[in-house]
Amino acid sequence: MLKKFFLTLVTMFFLASSVSAEKILFIPHDNRPVSFQQPAEVIKQLGYEIISPPTEFLTQPDQLWAWFFENAPFCNAAVVSSDALLYGGLIPSRSHEIPAEILNSRVENFKILRNNNPNLNFYLFGSLMRTPMFGTPGDREESDYYGQYGTQIFQLTMLLDKKETSKLNNQEKLYLNTLQMEIPAEILENYFSRREKNLSATKKLLNFVREGYIDFFIIGRDDNAPLSQTHRENRQLLAYMKDIPKTKAQSHAGIDEFAMLLLTRAVNDIQGSIPFVNVQFNRGKGEKTVPHYSDEEIGTTIREEIIIAGAMYVPKPKNADFVLFVNTDPNGKTFELHNSVPPVILTKKQEKYLERNAKNFSAMIEDAVNQNLPVGVADIITANGSDNFLMEQLYEKNLLFKLQSYGGWNTATNSSGFALGTGILAKKMSRKSIDRLLARRYLDDWAYQANVRTKIAAELAKIPNGLQICLNYGDYEPQLVKKENIWMHEFAVKYFPQWNDFVVSNPWHRMFECRIDFD
Repeated sequence: MLKKFFLTLVTMFFLASSVSAEKILFIPHDNRPVSFQQPAEVIKQLGYEIISPPTEFLTQPDQLWAWFFENAPFCNAAVVSSDALLYGGLIPSRSHEIPAEILNSRVENFKILRNNNPNLNFYLFGSLMRTPMFGTPGDREESDYYGQYGTQIFQLTMLLDKKETSKLNNQEKLYLNTLQMEIPAEILENYFSRREKNLSATKKLLNFVREGYIDFFIIGRDDNAPLSQTHRENRQLLAYMKDIPKTKAQSHAGIDEFAMLLLTRAVNDIQGSIPFVNVQFNRGKGEKTVPHYSDEEIGTTIREEIIIAGAMYVPKPKNADFVLFVNTDPNGKTFELHNSVPPVILTKKQEKYLERNAKNFSAMIEDAVNQNLPVGVADIITANGSDNFLMEQLYEKNLLFKLQSYGGWNTATNSSGFALGTGILAKKMSRKSIDRLLARRYLDDWAYQANVRTKIAAELAKIPNGLQICLNYGDYEPQLVKKENIWMHEFAVKYFPQWNDFVVSNPWHRMFECRIDFD
């Protein structure tokens, strides 16, 4: 009996040591809270150690590579951004002037690193350059000329894409010729040459997937449309990677959710588990919805996200480890309510329409929770923030903290990916950890994105340069951040007072995202 007890203690010790020793190296594509702080927090709730570089290295590829080579030998898995390691981040990847020979040298580093660390689980995420539908003067996320010529560049690439996939009518042919003459040749040369360099680097990384140097590679399509330069390049890419299974590489709508999905996959691979996931959509068009900022149906996107996370889709909720409920519009629309100056004002008819939809969807969630199903919500009916009508229903039904996960913070794919990854991992967490992660999402997606930010936008709309202040707070930052904190705490006191100990800031000095620090 004593011997058996001793062996049990020894076994428990080694198991505990194994878990505590597991380290996941994580290099995000920038230091925004949704890119860095928040996905890392989810993994830390499981007891893993996240090894990440100093934030100042994220924009310095050579320093970042040196740090990566130094720390990789001590980690079980690595989830890293190719954009950070090649260009200095997601945003620099859209406007860099890096010579092709330097990019080729950095690409080769991926092969060298894997040869030096053959037992490292190596997961990579990168992006095709996005194609915004319009340019905003002063927007630091694109080349300077996109502020002036962005709309024309998008329309040019849309017509080029259509020309290659179907047929242009005479009016479209004439407009294409006009655009090619109106946009300065040097701008088009700069724009397309950069994209070609990025596409070439991506293809070389896909070769490394074929050769076994990279275990999984996701290529993101952020802010694109069914006809655009991003879609055009993706057609090339899909043809190039058609021999690679989706369990090894994918081209996928979205970008900011990839870190969460791959960190989830890393945990599942370390633990040798394949969770079962079921997906339920709101009534109407549901999975056939093609949301804003995407070029494919959301049902296809989520099925692929399940694979990326290292999980498996199952058709019946009762057989699932996690059930993701997706809040869609019956007619397949995505509403832009929370990211404009001045804010959008709904009519009474629109309010009643969204309220009816929310009641129907919340009833579906309530029924699943009452069946003790592990439920998460991807709230994608509105871009850039929660559906206020749905959240009020979940609050009134006392369902907010009976969920396993929630996502409603940005584009549809961002929201679904984060809710999916967090929900899959929730089974391995304490209820306290789950509630903490939910509180962060409600504060960020619901309180800030869908309400406080809208109030700030309404005030800034009264100022002549209000839009520019949204993009860069400048001298207005202290007073705006003070208002954010006051209004956020008022919101929290009303809906979830147990999570009222936090501070709000804007690390990128703009309205688009916030950082929330508890305690």
